[in-house]
Amino acid sequence: MTDLKNYPPIPEALQQQIDRLLASGRRRLLGLVGAPGAGKSTLAAALQQQLGELAQVVPMDGFHLANAELQRLGLAQRKGAPETFDSAGYVALLRRLRQQQPNERIYAPEFLRELEEPIAGAIGVDAQTRLVITEGNYLLLEQGHWAEVAGLLDAVWYVEPDEPLRLQRLLQRHMAFGRSEQAARDWIASTDEPNARLIEASRPRADWVLRWND
Repeated sequence: MTDLKNYPPIPEALQQQIDRLLASGRRRLLGLVGAPGAGKSTLAAALQQQLGELAQVVPMDGFHLANAELQRLGLAQRKGAPETFDSAGYVALLRRLRQQQPNERIYAPEFLRELEEPIAGAIGVDAQTRLVITEGNYLLLEQGHWAEVAGLLDAVWYVEPDEPLRLQRLLQRHMAFGRSEQAARDWIASTDEPNARLIEASRPRADWVLRWND
């Protein structure tokens, strides 16, 4: 599970959106989508902190293929692209979360950046959880199994920070996990930014575009 830091309260506009989403009293699934470095994980964690036991975060990144499988497929240098995830597995989990039975506990994988690997069964979701927040790059992509994701979510927010801030976050993230500055810049140019352009093309399909610079 993502460690919760001491985030400031979420803006009133976000709280109002959440209140409307939860008004029915039933389980709801909220998707946060945006380019790499947009702040999706930070926003998801801030929402979970604000909502407490009402919410649980289930990131799409838990469905990264293992590094060994990426090597076998010749996709190691494409890590983070749509084809480097188990999209069918992600869709199956979302379906289970929509149909969760009373007293059932559903487990989801989590991606650990320290290892650069997904860890199975790391996140538990109880039946009483009112809001499942899932965040990732390809929630609105219209290809392969990704095309099924949006229909399983009750709302999708597109998270959009200022572009210089997004790129700076990406650079800092890659360097924090061991890349040199030049290697980080090369990875951003060759992998992250082509993915970002693909994600940005899905922006019109979002229910709400959220300017988020925190």
